[in-house]
Amino acid sequence: MDPAIPDFWRMALVGFQSIAPPLVLLALWASIRRSRIPADQQLATGVIAAIVFLGWFFTALWFSRSGTFVTGRDEAPLVQFALFTPIIGLLLLLLLTGRGREIVLAVPQQWLIGAQVYRSLGAVFLALWATGRSPGEFALPAGIGDIIVGVAAPLVAVIYAKGVRGAIAIARAWNVFGMLDLIVAVTTGFLTAPSLMQVLAIDRPNELITAYPLVMVPAFLVPLSIILHVLSLWKLSRRSD
Repeated sequence: MDPAIPDFWRMALVGFQSIAPPLVLLALWASIRRSRIPADQQLATGVIAAIVFLGWFFTALWFSRSGTFVTGRDEAPLVQFALFTPIIGLLLLLLLTGRGREIVLAVPQQWLIGAQVYRSLGAVFLALWATGRSPGEFALPAGIGDIIVGVAAPLVAVIYAKGVRGAIAIARAWNVFGMLDLIVAVTTGFLTAPSLMQVLAIDRPNELITAYPLVMVPAFLVPLSIILHVLSLWKLSRRSD
């Protein structure tokens, strides 16, 4: 199996990694400005939020580019640390601190939902499977699920923003489906990638998922997606149909 990612998809992945941080920072700053945080404290809050987010992003990028997450079949996987650490840390920071809750409450729900249009990049998994570069046990459920979530994201966001009847239930269902898709993708990723956990795709291992740039999906995009889903569901729990 050719381990190289086609140039188009490599450019798409690297390009998105380049524009994601400034977009997130803009959304954070806009949310801070909309929040009830005192005006004289907003700049300091924004700087701290930017440092935390950029620290996470560049740490994931450094480990990904250095090949830290590439393992052999007789080695324990390492990418789970990049996957779960930011989820636990950022959710604790956002939900258990008053300043964090103020920021989350100020983020429009449709932003949290619509932002996940980037999940449409899951098409890369189908392209890699079609060209023999990724096993179907991982690529098919991960790719199809991500495309569904990503295409539906702006539609659900518009439905919620317009206050269509049943919009809250639709948003909850979309979030639950998105979380389940991530659980399936992460599980099949671990079971097909070379490591002590590999029990699937033995003859055609999922080598690319632990190599840059594709490893930034489990190392950064998956935890980001889970955080967005959790925050969205938390905000929805504060409302009723």
